[in-house]
Amino acid sequence: MATTASGYIAHHLQNLTFGKLPAGFERIDNYGNELGVLSQDTWTFAKTAAEAKEMGFWAFHVDSLFWSVLLGVVFVTIFRMVAKRATAGVPSGMQNLVETVIEFVDGNVRDTFHGRSNLIAPLALTIFCWVFFMNLMDLIPVDWIPGLATALGIPYMKIVPSTDPNITLGMSFSVFMLVIFYSIKVKGIGGFIGELTLHPFNSPNKAVQALLIPINFLLETVTLVAKPISLALRLFGNMYAGELIFILIALVGWLQLPLHFGWAVFHILVITLQAFIFMILTIVYLSMASEDH
Repeated sequence: MATTASGYIAHHLQNLTFGKLPAGFERIDNYGNELGVLSQDTWTFAKTAAEAKEMGFWAFHVDSLFWSVLLGVVFVTIFRMVAKRATAGVPSGMQNLVETVIEFVDGNVRDTFHGRSNLIAPLALTIFCWVFFMNLMDLIPVDWIPGLATALGIPYMKIVPSTDPNITLGMSFSVFMLVIFYSIKVKGIGGFIGELTLHPFNSPNKAVQALLIPINFLLETVTLVAKPISLALRLFGNMYAGELIFILIALVGWLQLPLHFGWAVFHILVITLQAFIFMILTIVYLSMASEDH
């Protein structure tokens, strides 16, 4: 692990990356030691940020994928366990908590989604809980798991999947595909195309309307594409900033404990709020897609 402040920060913000290095690439570790030149294209784990960059687009952030899948399994396991043990009598504390979360999400779906779909409520519940669990990893002290990984010979380990734009973009693009699906399902191909070309500017004059179609299409396409991008970057930006503050606090020595506690208490609000915003915007976008004018 790097000993300088900048090296410490860079280490904690670097993902464990698996990808292909090209033949002829000279491998150098974080300490400047030469590891040799590759004789052929090689799939391997990146030892430095430079190697991760060289791997390009088709590289996998193994730590983000691992923790996101693990936390998804934790969510499913907890809710399945509570559902199987649910009782009509005096509920347990965990059953009370799960029922409160379900009622909260269900209330937001009923208030926000104006279409008919059996998918929206389970989707909203999954998004809220999954994003919340991913964000919650931010409260684990920044050195614990990366330090353990380093001791085991793993060079990098980021444990907060929502600080990785690949994860947040993957989730938001999944929502985007559902928006497109529901738009076409409810309005038809013609209705969907008309929505992109006949709004926001309209005119009873057919010639004028023909001139307005390219402008409408440009504006509506930008608006449509901006939805998943803003959805992903909002979550990523807030969680990345929070993680960076935890890392910076860890550099101040013995003063870090009260500072960490104060920021963690405040960050609980951020963690919950960002999960709620991602969920509610998903419901809003799908509701807009399901409205047939």
